[in-house]
Amino acid sequence: MPANNGNAGGTRLVIVESPAKAKTIAGYLGRGYIVESSIGHIRDLPERADDIPEKFKSEAWARLGVNVDHEFEPLYVVNPDKKSQVSKLKQLLKDADELYLATDEDREGEAIAWHLQEVLKPKVPVHRMVFHEITPQAIQDAVSNPRSLNLRLVDAQETRRILDRLYGYEVSPVLWKKVKPRLSAGRVQSVATRLVVERERERIAFTSAAYWDLAALFDVGRDEDPRSFNATLTGVDGRRVAQGRDFATTGALKSADVLHLDEQAARALATRLEGAAYSVTSVESKPYTRRPYAPFRTTTLQQEASRKLGFSAKYTMQVAQKLYENGYITYMRTDSTTLSETALAAARSQAVRLYGAEYVPDKPRVYASKVKNAQEAHEAIRPSGDEFRTPGETGLSGDMVRLYELIWQRTVASQMKDATGESVSVRIAGTSSTGERVEFGASGRTITFYGFLKAYVEATDDPSTDRDDSVSRLPNLAEGDPLTALELSAEGHSTRPPSRFTEASLVKELEDREIGRPSTYASIIGTILDRGYVFKKGTALVPSFLAFAVVNLLERHFGHLVDYDFTAEMEKVLDDIANARAERVPELRRFYYGEQGDGLKELVSDLGEIDAREISSFAIKDTDIVIRVGRYGPYLDRDGARVNVPEDLAPDELTAEKAEELFNQPSGERLLGPDPVSGRTVVAKTGRFGPYVTEVVPDDEAPADGKKRAKKDAKPRTSSLLKSMSLDTVTLEDALKLLSLPRVLGEIDGEEVTAHNGKFGPYIKKGTDSRSLASEDELFTMTVEQAKELFAQPKQRGRRAAAAPPLRELGADPVSGKPVVVKEGRFGPYVTDGETNASLRKDDSVEQITIERAAELLADRRARGTTTKRPPAKTAAAKGGAKAGTKTSTKTGARAGTK
Repeated sequence: MPANNGNAGGTRLVIVESPAKAKTIAGYLGRGYIVESSIGHIRDLPERADDIPEKFKSEAWARLGVNVDHEFEPLYVVNPDKKSQVSKLKQLLKDADELYLATDEDREGEAIAWHLQEVLKPKVPVHRMVFHEITPQAIQDAVSNPRSLNLRLVDAQETRRILDRLYGYEVSPVLWKKVKPRLSAGRVQSVATRLVVERERERIAFTSAAYWDLAALFDVGRDEDPRSFNATLTGVDGRRVAQGRDFATTGALKSADVLHLDEQAARALATRLEGAAYSVTSVESKPYTRRPYAPFRTTTLQQEASRKLGFSAKYTMQVAQKLYENGYITYMRTDSTTLSETALAAARSQAVRLYGAEYVPDKPRVYASKVKNAQEAHEAIRPSGDEFRTPGETGLSGDMVRLYELIWQRTVASQMKDATGESVSVRIAGTSSTGERVEFGASGRTITFYGFLKAYVEATDDPSTDRDDSVSRLPNLAEGDPLTALELSAEGHSTRPPSRFTEASLVKELEDREIGRPSTYASIIGTILDRGYVFKKGTALVPSFLAFAVVNLLERHFGHLVDYDFTAEMEKVLDDIANARAERVPELRRFYYGEQGDGLKELVSDLGEIDAREISSFAIKDTDIVIRVGRYGPYLDRDGARVNVPEDLAPDELTAEKAEELFNQPSGERLLGPDPVSGRTVVAKTGRFGPYVTEVVPDDEAPADGKKRAKKDAKPRTSSLLKSMSLDTVTLEDALKLLSLPRVLGEIDGEEVTAHNGKFGPYIKKGTDSRSLASEDELFTMTVEQAKELFAQPKQRGRRAAAAPPLRELGADPVSGKPVVVKEGRFGPYVTDGETNASLRKDDSVEQITIERAAELLADRRARGTTTKRPPAKTAAAKGGAKAGTKTSTKTGARAGTK
């Protein structure tokens, strides 16, 4: 129901995107306002052929949803699941005197507002209402100061949508034909996948190098705290000892000027230094200053929530959306690090109250944006209101309070003083028994004034990196001080390949390269995970072999489409359109048709040069083995011999040794014997869907009817093993029983009754009616009389047995507040809060899934809605609705009636 605050001097209809946002805003507006939600986008380019209006179906461009022959006019249709909501909005508008479009203040929100105006066709004054936080004052200010629709923002968003549609609908079919059906390509998604693949290529090409040094524990010989400290060998006879940074990715030294110690040399040097005298040769002290971190913008929030809370980018945005819609934080899709005057005052006053006036500088801190093409003039992400609520004052719980606390701490800390202290670097010298002059180094840091670190310390991607508040004190040392080595040992190290991307580091990489928009990163990462291009090992993003094949094809034949600079340049083009420095149609024409035959259309027109087998084949170094990506997954090929590759095997782990190991594993095929009736050989095998039995059809087998028939027409019988059977113990007798299925029991009421072993267990079938069996044994023992009794009973829905206890209890869902558990279902394990169910994905396990991951799966399931059948596409009502929601003209007249 819309939020109705009565009528006082006319009715004003306010439309926002979400029901939660509508509910919050309705509570802040006075009488005379009706607040309703559009529930997101109400219309878009057609997704299915059935969505295309009849009059356009014969057009060559109709499948794209964009008229590439005439000014790249988009074909918009009202989304089938939004038609009822559009009707509701139209009905509400009939009784309204004014319309306020209160969608988000970014390009996508501006486009939603424009679509609402185009579809609703209001005859009353229209106002664009914008705000970046949902508080009583912000909403009243927005109502009092409306603006016009910004058609430049609409143009930029429409151009983005058309670019993405053309890229996806033209390039994806190439992947279907040359790699695997049902794959997808995307303007930013494919580039993100390429980044992950390139990092894995670097890991595959990487050669580790071993190097050694000495670690010492020195004592100052005085009674003080600390009295001893650790130091590392840095040089021998004036030559610097090699460290990890001195080695190339090939494992070779970058320079011959450094001394590379191996284990033998390091241990021998340690022996020669036994009993040596040491002294301090230099002490260098420098002041240490660390400035506060800027308030959060979208990408830094995603990165920090990943590091500190373990949230995925997608889940972070889902929780942040809830906080925003319920009035706890400002708008969460922003490139800005700016705080308003009221926010600066709120942060400073709270810092004074919590930490004291000595922790707050005389003047507010102002942060310049590091994003070159910052989109709109939003604020940073901060607690909403003129006075910030502490986490305890919000009444929030679960992940919502955890994310709010992160935002609150960061905002308050941004207005506090610098942390100051001192960093010290010490050099120690000694002489070996053979006269070698050695040098050790140690460093320390003390913090004398913690400043903003009292409120907030940023996490790091590398666990070996010290946090900003870490302290390592050294004794009070002076040049010439004698030292005694309490311990001296040789230590071995090896260089490591570049780390795989995590969600946090991939977000940072995309932003650093200016690829895509920060607001889209969460969905991009979600897409490449869902499509199977990337999977997770812990927090690391690992590309699949399928991703290697896709990126290989795109790099070779659509090189500039996955070029990092080209993709970043497209973002600048969109910014130029938004800022009236470029026009939509010329830019789209340049992208699609090109200037010298180098446009997208030309690239997808000639696919003859693409060798599908070559694209999906990768040689394994130092072997005659090739890994190939087939329609059913990756496999190894050696002169025609094949073996499947485990789905969870990371590409850099498929070494020559691992490939040989896979080939040497038992094939999983067992010869059981001949079928006494047909004479065919019966074997047990392992397949993609588990163990099964089948029969081998000889090439020269004569058909029973005497007619000549191709071998492909002589299909072997096949049956999956029962749950009580295993590949190692199944017998020929068992196999023959399985191959006899489905078993005919007889007839009931003139209809044949058969017993089947189905995907969800054993059952009997009569026509279109069926009944589950209590056990697998009944497949072979059930009689037609027993079947008649079973069919006479009412069909039971769901499980007949008592509900099984949950596999795990995870905690409360941050959205519903209800307990989340893991259960075993017909389709495998799933999580549920009692209202929403979500299946575990390929990379999830019952043992390791967290409440954060479960909440993410549930939120994603809610966002997709329940699965319902679409109404028939060709009924008169559906046709009329499609036509009514169709738009092929340009945005002329959009300013009319808009204030």
